[in-house]
Amino acid sequence: MSNLRLDPGLAAALAPFANMLKPEQANTAHELRATNDATIGIFFGGRVPPSTVTVTNFTFPAKDSTPLKLYRYAPTAADPAKPGPAVLDIHGGGMVSGSPGLFASTLWPYVERANVTIYAVQYRLAPEFPFPTPVDDAYAALEWLQANAAEQNIDPKRIAVSGASAGGGIAAGLALKARDEKLSPPIAKLILVYPMLDDRTQMEPDHPMAPYLTWTSKNNVIGWTAYVGEDRSNVSPYAAPARATDLSGLPRTFIDTGGLDLFRDEDIQFAARLAKANVDVEFHLYPGVSHGFDALGESIPVAKKAIANRADAFKEF
Repeated sequence: MSNLRLDPGLAAALAPFANMLKPEQANTAHELRATNDATIGIFFGGRVPPSTVTVTNFTFPAKDSTPLKLYRYAPTAADPAKPGPAVLDIHGGGMVSGSPGLFASTLWPYVERANVTIYAVQYRLAPEFPFPTPVDDAYAALEWLQANAAEQNIDPKRIAVSGASAGGGIAAGLALKARDEKLSPPIAKLILVYPMLDDRTQMEPDHPMAPYLTWTSKNNVIGWTAYVGEDRSNVSPYAAPARATDLSGLPRTFIDTGGLDLFRDEDIQFAARLAKANVDVEFHLYPGVSHGFDALGESIPVAKKAIANRADAFKEF
């Protein structure tokens, strides 16, 4: 017996999109990329930044010297004489899709509310560039931010890392790598939105949550296989942070997830393990909502609550 149900506000908001959302139609990583990017475009396409957010971009060298882009979203009214905090953001997309441009509008509210500059990194995608390339690309972006902190008018001791979904998994892997390599200054905070942390996560078709999934077990297999391969006998914790045996020494962490998200249990367990390792952790579980429940913004009460809590997390480091 299950009493799971879709949040009424989310159900009403998604009803007009029912025929457009077909999470099981992809069979390969490239098909999943096409499906994901099209879906993301439905919800976020065509938006322009508000006048309160100034957008610029920079090029930084990856570990292999490939030039990659870093997109800067800054408060227009920021004080140029006072170095402020910054966040390196890593976009979602199941390891195989997405881009900073597709997800740009999801970050602008946090720039406005937290008065923080956010840098969205262009990392290379699997399957063309499997692990460790995405983590290495994000790490190179973080090093670039630290090296150019004075020019960017940011405080190098107040650089946080954020990520949603696959980006949250890459962000957590980056934090583990930064801890182990004794990055200095260390990452100030980790902000993870329904993060994709465990390559072993699966769900049986008869599971009570299965009818509500927007990111399915099938998608999860495709995404993780593209990222770490078929052989899971020696997956690095930098790729799948849930596999890390030691979470001590990680930055203070914010995590949220939905009660109808495939990643629910792995996120709950990761938050609990962080707390047990004496990491300062804030965790939110929102009942009745699936992966990406905030895609329609604050028109849904539960999404409004989640966005407000994340904005507070972006302020406090």
